[in-house]
Amino acid sequence: MSDEEKKPRNPGTVTRGGLGALSGLLAACAALAVAELVAAAVRPQAGPVVAVGGAAIDRTPIAVKDWAIRNFGTNDKLILQLGILAVLALFALALGVLALRHRRAGAAGVLLFGAVGAAAATSRPDSTSVTDALPSVLGAIVGAGLLYVLVGRLPAPPRDVPEGPGDGWDRRGFVIAATAAAASSAGAGVLGRVLRGSSGQEAVASRKNIDLPPPDSRAPAIPRGAQLRVAGVSSFLTPNSGFYRVDTALVVPKVDATAWRLRVHGEGVTREKTLTFEDLLRRELIERDITLTCVSNEVGGPYVGNARWIGVRLADLLEECGVRPPSAGGPADQLVARSVDGMTIGSPVEDVMDGRDAMLVVGMNGRLLPFDHGFPVRMLVPGLYGYVSACKWIEDIELTTFDAYDSYWVKRDWAREAPIKTQSRIDTPKPFARPKAGTVIVAGVAWAQHRGIDRVEVRVDDGPWQEATLAAEDSRDTWRQWSYAWQATKGGHTLTVRATDRTGETQTEKRTRTVPDGASGWHSVVVTVE
Repeated sequence: MSDEEKKPRNPGTVTRGGLGALSGLLAACAALAVAELVAAAVRPQAGPVVAVGGAAIDRTPIAVKDWAIRNFGTNDKLILQLGILAVLALFALALGVLALRHRRAGAAGVLLFGAVGAAAATSRPDSTSVTDALPSVLGAIVGAGLLYVLVGRLPAPPRDVPEGPGDGWDRRGFVIAATAAAASSAGAGVLGRVLRGSSGQEAVASRKNIDLPPPDSRAPAIPRGAQLRVAGVSSFLTPNSGFYRVDTALVVPKVDATAWRLRVHGEGVTREKTLTFEDLLRRELIERDITLTCVSNEVGGPYVGNARWIGVRLADLLEECGVRPPSAGGPADQLVARSVDGMTIGSPVEDVMDGRDAMLVVGMNGRLLPFDHGFPVRMLVPGLYGYVSACKWIEDIELTTFDAYDSYWVKRDWAREAPIKTQSRIDTPKPFARPKAGTVIVAGVAWAQHRGIDRVEVRVDDGPWQEATLAAEDSRDTWRQWSYAWQATKGGHTLTVRATDRTGETQTEKRTRTVPDGASGWHSVVVTVE
């Protein structure tokens, strides 16, 4: 073998760039894996992806949020996290290439991303300690060190002069270091996931050990005929597993019910209270069927559901604390509910105390609240959109005024007060369905919580409005099913529905978007009759 053949050979520029990019990607994976592992010990919400994702949600324009909810539904949080990871991967690739010529600059870039994650974690509303910065900081240090080591195993830039014996690269060392880094990252990531899952075991155990007492005031039996026997119509009671979820929590809080506390304080509160979960269960429990609606629900959208809730009357608790509504001379017109994840939701005190079944909820459809829906306790006020009434994982109630404080969504240009608008939806036939000519049952649901539905009408194409048959009413706080027997003729047709509530108000034809206080307009579907 000649001396020339014995010389180690430098890879080409393209191959070298690819190895640098791979080094950056491996460093980023290691940083995230270590951060995940440390976050499991500190607090799951302190992980960099969750922290940066939460900060991104807070700063995302409303139009973009609406677009995400419309297009991705309850998967919007997963899409956000995947997007963050994709952006991180691109920057990691770029830092790896940069480090080929400037090792320290590449490593510094990784540290910079760690600083961003640390800043996001410590600035979150639910952050209570600087230790929330640890996952991002330690992850970044590991990632920066790994990038520095890996790039050090790669060759110097190709030169036009013949290679000397010392111009080769540590191919074996690079492969060993890269393989070890990948394996260690995978192991740390898996361990972090396992530990994060176990970090909520106390909360899971506390939930398993609770027997939900029977309500002192039971909901009336659902009337016969409230559920239509029509295929495709929503179930009158929405099962817990199918109930919509719209919130900003990238990691669902798992709260230990034995450690949970609720504080009631603020303006007009003459007797502050701090309650435990057991305190709530010992109070009078009421059971009510109530339909909830998200303000992000577009016309005809899915973010509405009906459940049987068990809880404590909120008005009774407030009265015990000395609170009076504004109509009775009370100084506070806003109730601010705070969640364990830092969310703030403002509700009109007058509505909470006007006799409706506003409650602190502990049960849903005969079972304890699921974690996704606010265990151990959430708030609920019939007739108001969720963003001004339905605080999940609640831990604090403060009485104040609308002039003195803007809650989370109000700061983002949503309305301070938002009674649910009268709406109706066609569930069947579905859009672009192809039913056979003859009798076709058009059916769906209509809602005007705390007012009730008085009439539903259906129009075929541009014809006259025809009154639909209403199903039996459970209460004015629940949705109401309806049906219309349509004598369908062949061809394309547009079916439109509108509802009228008990105040005599018919839902408007005028289409508005969800911002600032809920969508309006008539729901229509286009079908082709064969």
